[in-house]
Amino acid sequence: MINVIGLGYIGLPTALMFAAHGVEVTGTDYNKALVDTLIAGRTTFDEDGLDELFCRAVEQGIRFSHEYVSTDMYIVAVPTPYDKASKKVDAEYVVQAVRNIMAVCPKDAVVVIESTISPGTIDKYVRPVVEGKEIHLVHAPERIIPGNMVYELKHNSRTIGADDSKIGEKVKALYSSFCEGEIVVTDIRTAEMTKVVENTFRDINIAFANELAKICRSDNMDVYEIIRIANKHPRVNILSPGPGVGGHCISVDPWFLVGDYPGLANIILAARKINDSMPDFVLERIHNIMKENHMSDVGRVGLYGLTYKENVDDMRESPTLQMLRSMDRHLCGGQIKVYDPYVTRDVVPNQYHSLDAFLEAVDMVVLLVGHDEIREHMDRLKGKVVLDTRHICFLDGVYRL
Repeated sequence: MINVIGLGYIGLPTALMFAAHGVEVTGTDYNKALVDTLIAGRTTFDEDGLDELFCRAVEQGIRFSHEYVSTDMYIVAVPTPYDKASKKVDAEYVVQAVRNIMAVCPKDAVVVIESTISPGTIDKYVRPVVEGKEIHLVHAPERIIPGNMVYELKHNSRTIGADDSKIGEKVKALYSSFCEGEIVVTDIRTAEMTKVVENTFRDINIAFANELAKICRSDNMDVYEIIRIANKHPRVNILSPGPGVGGHCISVDPWFLVGDYPGLANIILAARKINDSMPDFVLERIHNIMKENHMSDVGRVGLYGLTYKENVDDMRESPTLQMLRSMDRHLCGGQIKVYDPYVTRDVVPNQYHSLDAFLEAVDMVVLLVGHDEIREHMDRLKGKVVLDTRHICFLDGVYRL
């Protein structure tokens, strides 16, 4: 049996996938309301295919608990935020989970850390907790993205970092119960670094596109046309610019390297600064477009999208929330309107829960997330002033980054 610790965006799909493929699973989380919801037969967030996977896992006998259980295999999938001052990983949740495991686990248990961590985190923070205990540490960083979790759990390649290759192969066999991608066994430090490097690579490429957008805006050039033509070269693949980088991975993981390797992670630091500057860049565009259209009432401006990417309900580090915080700091938020079809509870002031009501309340719409809903109803924006930060609207007169 395996005990999956942490039933959030990563832990829950992972626990369900193991269970659905015949592995005996107990999922544990300190959040009583979350566990009670799962016990009652309901999932806790929206994700394509998750409800079906949940049903299969329940049929196979998955259990949910507030308590850790005694078993020979643990998978830790708890949050790993970063300290915004030092830019270093905050391993508190991982360390506490491992402490709790040590209180119940038998000799020779395997503890797999799935949480994304910076290189050296296990050596620095986790090994001291297990010192003197006869257990095995493994790092198997998650590699899935909200909106496509179920598919990617099955098809993405995986990395297993272990001190002992035999233990690594044992964990590989466990993940092979559902993973159809290649599973590579290596050492722990390499596994830690590999995951962070993957997300840092993406962050740097996004930053290049965002910097191009700023350059082109400064000299009245069409960044999208320039990227389209440049990408015709067989060795060029420039991404599209956007309003910023959100989510718990790309917007966070590169900071681990900046914090751990000051003075060395220079390109990484520059990319982080560029991407973190984009919400303010969008706010400046809104201000200039309002002036151009003789608009003075920010209450007639609407932000479409609260999540960090399309067709999910995940708002972690979303550019929209970053923009709203920036507006609050500068006391210029006013009555700006906000709407997202995937966010059904009130999380910010002046939030709407109907596209019709939202559009009726605003004269200017800022497209911050490319949900299918707005793509399918783009004609509803005719007659509005539109700032499209996602390059999805092709109505006449649309403003872009």
